[in-house]
Amino acid sequence: MKEYSTKDIRNVVLLGSTKSGKTTLAEAMLFEGKVIDRRGSVEEKNTVSDYEEIEKLNQRSVYGTPLYAEFQNSKINFIDAPGSDDFCGGAFSAFKVCENGILVINAQHGVEVGTEIFARHASRAKLPLAIAINQLDSEKADWDMLQGSLKEAFGSKPVFLQFPVNPGVAFDGFIDVLAMKYYHFKDNNGTREDLEIPAEYKSQAESMHAELVEKAAEYDEALMEKYFDQGDLSAEEVMKGLSLGYASGEAYPVFCISAKKDIGVKKLMEFLLGVGVPPKCDEKGPAGLFIYKNDMEQHLGEVSFFKAMSGIVSTGIDFEDPASGNKERFSALYAVAGLKKDPVSALHAGDFGCAVKLKNGKSDTTLAAIGSGLDYGKVEYPAPKYRCAIKAKAQTDDQKLGDALKKISSQDPTVVVEYSKELRQTILSGNGEQHINVVKWRLNNEFGIEVELFAPKVPYRETITKTACAQYRHKKQSGGAGQFGEVHLLVCPAEGELNTKFKIDGKDTQLNPKTQDITELEWGGKLEFYNCVVGGAIDLGFMPAILKGIKERMVEGPLTGSYARDIRVFVYDGKMHPVDSKEIAFIIAGRNAFKEAFRNAGPKILEPIYNVEVMTPSEYQGAVMSDLQNRRGMLGDMGTDNGFAVLKARVPLAELYKYSTTLSSLTSGSATFTMEFADYQPVPGDVQTKLLEAYAAEESDED
Repeated sequence: MKEYSTKDIRNVVLLGSTKSGKTTLAEAMLFEGKVIDRRGSVEEKNTVSDYEEIEKLNQRSVYGTPLYAEFQNSKINFIDAPGSDDFCGGAFSAFKVCENGILVINAQHGVEVGTEIFARHASRAKLPLAIAINQLDSEKADWDMLQGSLKEAFGSKPVFLQFPVNPGVAFDGFIDVLAMKYYHFKDNNGTREDLEIPAEYKSQAESMHAELVEKAAEYDEALMEKYFDQGDLSAEEVMKGLSLGYASGEAYPVFCISAKKDIGVKKLMEFLLGVGVPPKCDEKGPAGLFIYKNDMEQHLGEVSFFKAMSGIVSTGIDFEDPASGNKERFSALYAVAGLKKDPVSALHAGDFGCAVKLKNGKSDTTLAAIGSGLDYGKVEYPAPKYRCAIKAKAQTDDQKLGDALKKISSQDPTVVVEYSKELRQTILSGNGEQHINVVKWRLNNEFGIEVELFAPKVPYRETITKTACAQYRHKKQSGGAGQFGEVHLLVCPAEGELNTKFKIDGKDTQLNPKTQDITELEWGGKLEFYNCVVGGAIDLGFMPAILKGIKERMVEGPLTGSYARDIRVFVYDGKMHPVDSKEIAFIIAGRNAFKEAFRNAGPKILEPIYNVEVMTPSEYQGAVMSDLQNRRGMLGDMGTDNGFAVLKARVPLAELYKYSTTLSSLTSGSATFTMEFADYQPVPGDVQTKLLEAYAAEESDED
C-alpha cells in the first residue's frame, strides 16, 4: 500500500440505529475502494466488519470496527460503529479519532430512536454529519415520510443534495440537484451512467436546486451578499458554502443510497473527499499516535488500533507513554480492515493503522516520540448506567474470572470492573443490560467461565444524630502479664462549630481538648478525635491505640456493618494499670466504648443519592416521572432539548438497579439518561427498619 499524506486522508464514523445498514454500507465502501472484490452480507455472516462470533450470532455490530478504502488517490478510514446505545463505546472512541460522521437512516422507518441518540452524541462531540438514506430499494421505502421525519428531528439542518428515482424495489438511481444530473445504475455493482434529468423530474430538480443554492449562501456572508445581488451561485460557490455549513454542524447534507445494490455509495465517498473535514494533524511535527482500541485475535494475539496524530509513524522510532514513561518500538505496522492486515512502512499524521503485541498497547494510550511532550488525553466515555455484582459459579474460577474481566475491560473500556472491599463484591458496570449480557456470553463461551449476575449491595453509611456517652473496661488476666484499659468517651455529630460543653452523668461539663486528630475518611465524611483527659488518667501514649480501635469499629459500623462517618469523639476519662496496660487493651476498650456510645446516639443509616437526568420524548414524560417517584426519587428541574423533555431527579442508588432496562421499556427505547453520585442522605424510617432486620438475620445465619 502507498503512503498517504495528511491532506489525502479522510476519517469517518458510520452511525445510526440498529438495522439501518451501516455494515452493508461499509461492505460497499470496501468494494468501491478495491479492498474486497465480493461484498458480504449480514445475513450470510461474512462481512468484513462483523467478524466477532457474538456479532455473527446476533447479526448486528457490537464493537466499532476500523476499515479503509483507497479511492481516487486518497484514503478513507472509517469505523463501523454499533447501532445500539448499549454498545456506544465504539462510537465514542471513534469520536476521538474521526473528523466526520455519516448518519445512516433506514428508508423504511425514517429517523428512529437510535438515529436521534447517536445524532445527539455526535453533536455533543462537535462532529460534522452527513445523512445517508439507505435501503431505498426496500418495498416499504417512503421518500415523502423520510423528508418529514428528517425535518421533524433535525429542523432546517438537512440539506437535500439528491432525491431518488423509483424508490422501492425498482429503485435504480437518483437526481443530483447539485450537479443537476440523473445517475442511473445498470447493475448491483455500482455501474452507473450519467444522464440528463428526465423531463418529468426537471421541475422538482430545479426547485430543489434553488433551495440548495439558498441554503449554501446562508453559511457565508460573502456568498449571501452575492446571492442577493445575482440570485444564483456557481457550483464551486455552492460547494464552498456547503463545506462551511457542514464543518460547523449547521448543515447535514442528505444522500440517497442502496448499500446492498451499491447505488450512490461512490457519490457519498466523493463528498467525503470534496467536502469532508481533513485530519487536524501536524504532519511535520514529532511522531505521535493515540491507541483508541485494542483486541485479542486468535492468530495474532493482542492488536492495538491507533491513529497517527503527529509526524510520521514508522518502525524505526522509539516511542514512550507519557503517563508511565514506558518505552515502545514497533516491529511492524499495518493498515487494517477488520481481520485483514496489510503491511505498511509508515503512516502519516491523520492515518489509521494497527500494531501487534505491544507492551504498552492498551486503549486510551498515547505513544509519542521521546522528549516530544505530546499527550492526547483520554476518550470521554459516558458514565456506566447499569451495575451488577458478579461471581464465578465455581470458586476455583475466581482468579480466572478476574483475569478474563481485566482483558474484556481492556478491549472495551466502557466495561468497568472493580472489587469493592466494603461490599465484598466484584461490581461489573456497563451501558445497559444487553451490554452486560454480552460480557457474560464472552466469559462463558470465550473463557469457559460460568458466572452469576445479581443485584449489588448498596454502600450505605452510618452516622449519629445525638450526643451519647459510654465507657468500657477491658481486663484480661490469664497467667503472667495481663491486659487492662478503661476508656470513657462521648460522641456527637461532626457538624457545625466545635462545642465542648456537655452534660455528662447529669452534670454540666466543660471539656478541654489537649490534642486533636481530624481524619478525612477514604469513604467520605470525617472523624474528629479529641483527647480531653485530665490528671494523667490515661497516658498520652495510649491515645493512638484508642483512636485505632475507634477507626476499626467505623470500618464496620454497629448498625449494618457499613462504614461510619461524620462523628466527633471526645475521650474525657479512663484508667490505666502500671503493669497490665498495653496498646491492645486500649484498642479493645476504645472500640467497644465507641460501639456502645454509637448505639445510644440516635444512629442513622445514610444511603447514596444520585443525580439522574432523563431525556425522553414528551409523550413518555408522565410515565417516566411516575416511575422516578415510585423509586423514591425527588423530582427537580424540568426543561426541553430539541423537542425532548429533560427531567432531573435525586434518586437513591438502591432504587436504580436495572433502571436502564425499565426506562427503555417505558419509552420504547427512545429515552436516555445519565446518573452521577450526589451525596448521602438519611434513609426513611421504614427503610432503616428493614435494613436493620436484614442485617440481624444475616448475622444470625452466620452464627
